[in-house]
Amino acid sequence: MVDVTASTLQVSTLQVAIEIFATSAFALSGLIAGFRKQLDAFGVFVVTGVAAFGGGTLRDVLLDRRPFFWVDHANWIWLMLGVCMLAMLFMRNKHIQLTERAILIPDALGLGLYAALGTQIALQQQLPVIVCALMGVMTAVFGGVLRDIFCNEIPKAFSDYQPYAVIAFLGGLMVWLLNQLGLASWLCIFIPATLMTILRILAIHFEWRLPHWKIESN
Repeated sequence: MVDVTASTLQVSTLQVAIEIFATSAFALSGLIAGFRKQLDAFGVFVVTGVAAFGGGTLRDVLLDRRPFFWVDHANWIWLMLGVCMLAMLFMRNKHIQLTERAILIPDALGLGLYAALGTQIALQQQLPVIVCALMGVMTAVFGGVLRDIFCNEIPKAFSDYQPYAVIAFLGGLMVWLLNQLGLASWLCIFIPATLMTILRILAIHFEWRLPHWKIESN
């Protein structure tokens, strides 16, 4: 089993800080998606919320962690509500055109942070490595899946053939490996998160695609 011993206070502070950055990144992707779909204020807030909190909530449910991270830090919800309102006022006055590509950068950042954090939290519960890596994938992917579903789109994680979940899975394995090598907890999260974000951005820029098969219908 993986030994992930560290100061409880240091680990907790690190995880909260990363959770804030990851939540903010996915919230931004949800905000942009809501604006692009021309949703009303309530719709934008809902899409932003499910994008920001969906993956972490699924992680907490599967790992039986209570209270959920956003319940334990309920002030984040107020902050998100305020940001949504300010962003709507700003966008209304500036008439900025948002492309689909604008969602991808904050989404890439959220992917790296949430995949690394989800894996690390699972490792702290002494779960098998494959389960920990998959927990990182679900933490990173589920918020974006909910965002796309709420926007009446096929989730990009399932349909654009880019190595989204694959990057998250490999990053989760790297988190486990760095823990095995005895690196500090923050490095076990920071290094894989950075590499996953860079890989995701490169995949977008160079349009990397996973193999896919076309089935001709009769």
